Amino acid sequence: MQNGGAELEMRGRCSAGQKVLASLIIRLALAETFCLNCGILALDEPTTNLDGPNAESLAAALLRIMESRKGQENFQLIVITHDERFAQLIGQRQLAEKYYRVSKDEQQHSKIESQEIFD
Repeated sequence: MQNGGAELEMRGRCSAGQKVLASLIIRLALAETFCLNCGILALDEPTTNLDGPNAESLAAALLRIMESRKGQENFQLIVITHDERFAQLIGQRQLAEKYYRVSKDEQQHSKIESQEIFD
């Protein structure tokens, strides 16, 4: 990283959230660069250790990817998250048709339900 023309060592200077965000940005850039017309992008708990503004920034980046891929018939974005706010941010522009909610029933068995984005 550079600050005022001087190169700074980043080791030990980044928070856990900044490291997670940097890692996600690099992975998304690599996927976009090397996987032309890739049909699937999967993220598992992408907001772990991210504060609100960084989670919103990640959601905005994913929305841009979704927007650029909306004409691609085979594109699927899979986001596994417990962050309801993040899920709402991703679904706000009607680029997704539905989402799947996983919960437990009375017997503690996993239950998967398809839900429309704008119920």
